[in-house]
Amino acid sequence: MPYAYYAKLKPRQKAIYRKSDEIGELSLPGAERLKPLVQALQVALESAQRPAVERATGDLSTAILANLAIPAVRIKVLAARPSKSWGELHGLYEPPEGRALALVTLWMRTSHHKQVVAFRTFLRTLLHELGHHIDYELLKLEDSFHTEGFFKRESSLFKQLLV
Repeated sequence: MPYAYYAKLKPRQKAIYRKSDEIGELSLPGAERLKPLVQALQVALESAQRPAVERATGDLSTAILANLAIPAVRIKVLAARPSKSWGELHGLYEPPEGRALALVTLWMRTSHHKQVVAFRTFLRTLLHELGHHIDYELLKLEDSFHTEGFFKRESSLFKQLLV
């Protein structure tokens, strides 16, 4: 069942949405070999040192995308999440448009209390933003919508990395 915003999409966008929604799982080759990188990210996040978190996040994302045989992204980790009346921004994916690499920006601290984000939340946010990149580069979708399929793919990657 499509999300409410589906009704406002143009016919071409609806076709892309439906295609995305049909893909509920991604196989991550070599997921078992990535677990040390997942652990390194957890340790870096627990250290609360932004440069270490950025390095570990970059290492893990590069390995995930290499295992999927798609281009890498540039990772930027910033301190406290920006917030407005609509809520907090956890992560942001920016396609390459004029840059060599797409950019994924993540925030490692909550906006109000400035506490380090829980590891599983941070990892899910990373996988969510990489999911947009995967939509474009691996699945060759013309747009990356938040569909049930998109969230299932995110969960699929999460389970492969943590189970």
